Amino acid sequence: MDLKPTLKFLNELSVNNNKDWFDANRKTYENCRKDFITLVSSIIGEIAKFDPELTDVDPKKCIFRINRDIRFSKDKTPYKTNFGALMGANGKKTEGTGFYIHLAPGQNFAGGGIYRPPAETLAAIRQEIDYNPDALQQLLETKDFQETFGEIRGDKLKTAPKGYPKDHPNIDLLRLKSFYVIREFNEKDLVADDFFESLVFTYKSAHTFNAYLKEATS
Repeated sequence: MDLKPTLKFLNELSVNNNKDWFDANRKTYENCRKDFITLVSSIIGEIAKFDPELTDVDPKKCIFRINRDIRFSKDKTPYKTNFGALMGANGKKTEGTGFYIHLAPGQNFAGGGIYRPPAETLAAIRQEIDYNPDALQQLLETKDFQETFGEIRGDKLKTAPKGYPKDHPNIDLLRLKSFYVIREFNEKDLVADDFFESLVFTYKSAHTFNAYLKEATS
C-alpha cells in the first residue's frame, strides 16, 4: 500500500488545521481514510491468524475520528493530525488488551498492551507481577522484545502503589498505570517495501506481551 498520499495530507493538515482548508481538501481526506481502513483491515486479517479474538472485527469500528473534542481544551484546532486505530475484540472501545497503529508527522508507531485499565484490572496485573515476575522478566529480556520495543511504557505513580513496599524488586513495573509497548517508524520506514511485514512482526511480538497481561486478568 502506498502511504505517501496519507503522509502528505497529514503534513499539510498539521500546518493548515482549520475548517476552511479541511473542507477544501475533504475529498483527499476521504481517499486517505479509505486507504487507512484498507491498511487496518489487512492488519486485522494478519493478527487474527495468531489472535482469534480479532476474527471478523470491523476495521471501521477500530478507527478514531479525526475531529477533536475541543469543548474543554485550550487548544481549539478542530482536527487531529493523525490517523489512529485500536484493534481489539471490540474495536476502539476495547477495554482489555489490544493492538494500536498511529500515523502522524514525526510520530509513527505500532504496538500493543493495555492503556489506563480500570482499577480492578490494574490491581490484577500488579498482583501477577508480584506473584509471577519471572515470566514477565524473561519476556522483557528476549532479543525480539529488546530490539522491537525496548521497554514497557506508561504513566507511573510517583511512589509505590498501596500494598507494596517502596523497595519491592519490581517497583518500577508496579508503579505503572498503563502497560503498553510501541515500535517507532520514520517516514522512510512507512514507504519501504517491507513495511507491512515489519508491522506484522511487531504485532506478533506485542501479542506475546498481551498474552501475559491476559493471563494476569483472567
